[in-house]
Amino acid sequence: MSVKCIDVRKNHHKTKWLMPWGPNHCKKLKDFDEAVSRQIEANDIVFAVHIPLPSKEMSPWFQFMLFIMQLDIAFKMDNDLKENAEITLDVSLAYRDDMFDDWEEIAHAIEIRKLKCTFGSPKTVESEGRHYDCDFLPFMEIGSVAHKYYLINIRLPVNDRKGINVGIGEIKDIRLVGIHQNGGFTKVWFAMKTFLTPSILIIMVWYWRRITLMTRAPVLLEKVIFALGISMTFINIPVEWFSIGFDWTWMLLFGDIRQGIFYAMLLSFWIIFCGEHMMDQNERNRLSGYWKQVGPIAVGSFCLFVFDMCERGVQLKNPFYSIWTTEVGTELAMAFIIVAGICLCLYFLFLCFMVFQVFRNISGKQSSLPAMSKARRLHYEGLIFRFKFLMLITLACAAMTVIFFIVSQVTEGHWKWGDMTIQVNSAFFTGIYGMWNLYVFALMFLYAPSHKNYGEDRDLGVNSGEELQLTTTITHVDGPTEVYKLARKEAQE
Repeated sequence: MSVKCIDVRKNHHKTKWLMPWGPNHCKKLKDFDEAVSRQIEANDIVFAVHIPLPSKEMSPWFQFMLFIMQLDIAFKMDNDLKENAEITLDVSLAYRDDMFDDWEEIAHAIEIRKLKCTFGSPKTVESEGRHYDCDFLPFMEIGSVAHKYYLINIRLPVNDRKGINVGIGEIKDIRLVGIHQNGGFTKVWFAMKTFLTPSILIIMVWYWRRITLMTRAPVLLEKVIFALGISMTFINIPVEWFSIGFDWTWMLLFGDIRQGIFYAMLLSFWIIFCGEHMMDQNERNRLSGYWKQVGPIAVGSFCLFVFDMCERGVQLKNPFYSIWTTEVGTELAMAFIIVAGICLCLYFLFLCFMVFQVFRNISGKQSSLPAMSKARRLHYEGLIFRFKFLMLITLACAAMTVIFFIVSQVTEGHWKWGDMTIQVNSAFFTGIYGMWNLYVFALMFLYAPSHKNYGEDRDLGVNSGEELQLTTTITHVDGPTEVYKLARKEAQE
């Protein structure tokens, strides 16, 4: 709850910071009735909020601070809240690391927020004093918590001639809701990243070494799996450790960019993975063959980047900025989230269709297996099982990713545009993150080229009549590759 302070000096906001409590606290007002009786103007009233509460300290382990504003507006016949009212805020943010230091300014801005309020009772004299039911307003977001104490001073400048803060009702109080990451969760998150980084790096080195030992050039799927490993490592590298000692406000934006690169790589991989196992006669093993599917992913990722720069990029300079505050910004943001969700669902359906095609093709080719010798049949059955297992894991991973994306968007936007009450707990975040790492690890482990040579017909007891191949992406020393053409003769015929 903000404290109403009195500041009657000229050019007041440029010189002194008003503290709500402590040894140097400001002169306080109980309510605006007292201000009227003492003839104190609205322009001389400052709403002061100290972060955190008394006898507590903020910590870099909190990672970020998000603040939401709630206005207590009372109904009054002679000061009604007009339709589509806008409130103008003169806001300043300062910090200090010792209770006796001077306050240092971080940011100052003049912000406009649109009020969306409803009144449940008839607007009569009997209803005077009752409060409007107003939506929360986005107030501030900072990408680091590098200091122990923060101070917010809010003014509501009134100018009748320019229509500033006129027709906004009778504001009784300003409340701020502060949201930050839990310090315990941050430590678990950092520990996971620190452990997983070397794990994925080791499997990547092993995987690429196995590929370089081959006498042939790497195939497309092997390159894409390696690229997926690189993007996963990019997310894993625990640069967040530096945020404990440095005031890096850009860490939220950097985290979004890293996650965006991985999402784009993951979606592209799934399309190529299914395409390379389609067992049709189309020319594969070239990235240019997938431009129709990969192109939209690249365009969508670029749009996401531009959108994020418009929100968190601007917040690097002005933490009070929000794209949700304007009518156009809100509609664009809502349209973006809805379209992104629809596209992701369509992508998921398309992926399911491709997986169905691959399974159907494999089932059709499996009829050729009984004609093989036992050793060769067992080998190919193992390959098909491994492929089917990985396809099912891919499908599960895709479903979890879609759910994670939609739920995180709904939850992130809850305070800004909706009345949803969905809560995402820490276990869901760590679980999805761990799943991505295990998935990439399993991919490189399962699809690393084998050092065993199954090509010798006599070793497998295969006679000359068994020319059937299961050319898949599970590769061997000298062969082209081994999961996706089971009956080459049939395809050629």
